[in-house]
Amino acid sequence: MENSVHRFHDLFAQLGLPADTEGISAFLAAHRPLDSHVSLADAPFWSSAQAAFLREALLQDSDWAELVDQLNGALREPPRQGS
Repeated sequence: MENSVHRFHDLFAQLGLPADTEGISAFLAAHRPLDSHVSLADAPFWSSAQAAFLREALLQDSDWAELVDQLNGALREPPRQGS
């Protein structure tokens, strides 16, 4: 079985979000910090398709799971000064 190598910007593209550096930064700035009581896939800013993708990636431990974990961590960080 061949494992695909994905990058953080690939995850944003897969989710149908702007995948350039500025788009990723803007998305994170707009949505962080995600409350610790809310699971990533249950965050209110996802469409139902995006939420399903995030859930499945983690449940199936797909080749996207590591990046979904990184996204989860990035959204839990406090807002950056100047953002």
